Amino acid sequence: MITLLTGKKGSGKTKKLIEHANAALEKSQGNVVVIEKGQKLTYDISHAVRLIDSDAYDIKGADALCGFLSGICAGNYDVTDIFVDSTLKITGTGAEALETIIPELEKLSKAADTNFCLSISAADEEIPAMAAQYILK
Repeated sequence: MITLLTGKKGSGKTKKLIEHANAALEKSQGNVVVIEKGQKLTYDISHAVRLIDSDAYDIKGADALCGFLSGICAGNYDVTDIFVDSTLKITGTGAEALETIIPELEKLSKAADTNFCLSISAADEEIPAMAAQYILK
């Protein structure tokens, strides 16, 4: 399953992502991963969640992010949920990158039985039509 948390900067996406990640941890029979840009969530996320700073891995572009997420799933068969904060900052692209990211994550989600939640700094009307169905209402 793929979920998009959308909204302009300052709209509370990161707070929602933190709430969803901590809730996923309560239900998960495996591991929950949160990927962030920088190290700002250390004290907000439960210590049981695997927190990864994307800057440490120099991820640039949608393809690099998808490859990184695939590697996480390949290296850890029991990852149930992956949350990505500041997705477009990590990729260095605009919302159009979702046209590349969503199809790849759909395949990965099914193959690895992993849920993905991405925070996207864009208004709903800026999200490509093919990705609109994934927006959390």
